[in-house]
Amino acid sequence: MVRITVVLFLLSPISLFAQETMNVNPPYHQISDAPEVYNINTIIARMIDGLGYRYYWATKDLTTTDLEYSPGNEGRPSKEVLTHIYGLTTVVLNSVIGKPNVRPATKEDLTWEEQRTKTLNQIKEASDILKSKSAPLPQDINITFKRGDKTSEFPLWNLLNGPLADALYHTGQIVSFRRSSGNPVHPGVSVFMGKTKE
Repeated sequence: MVRITVVLFLLSPISLFAQETMNVNPPYHQISDAPEVYNINTIIARMIDGLGYRYYWATKDLTTTDLEYSPGNEGRPSKEVLTHIYGLTTVVLNSVIGKPNVRPATKEDLTWEEQRTKTLNQIKEASDILKSKSAPLPQDINITFKRGDKTSEFPLWNLLNGPLADALYHTGQIVSFRRSSGNPVHPGVSVFMGKTKE
């Protein structure tokens, strides 16, 4: 009996820490105040923040029905579109931190909530790095793809019109899909202000 009590006592802080970690809200409930300085990095960071805010509300409280919804005509179901957005945000973050994107990508076994949180955290990390004093220079931000022995590299411009724009596009799809499946986005969301009236 004493051993069980000791084991439970020792495990209780771990359990509390795990609960606290799981209860932490992911970023982008709203967009933080705009940077005071206008430069290429803060402008790109603000675009990334716009994605984060839209994605947060487009994916908040999605049901199994929402995740399985497909528009038909061979269109991908929402859960596949969301996995694609996760991959796009990985490319954005990797480009900002100078890490190559290995192809084919390793498949991760994530629950929907884990994938959502990880997507939002990747978006936030990319934005925070760009707003930091140690941010890379725009000419040093490249998308690098590595497939076996072959490496291909593209400049920042391709990051903007490629993965970043694509992630925004697909986030709009999720907004449309969830409306069609009967679970529209919170009516208080203002993408213009980056705030939500609840």
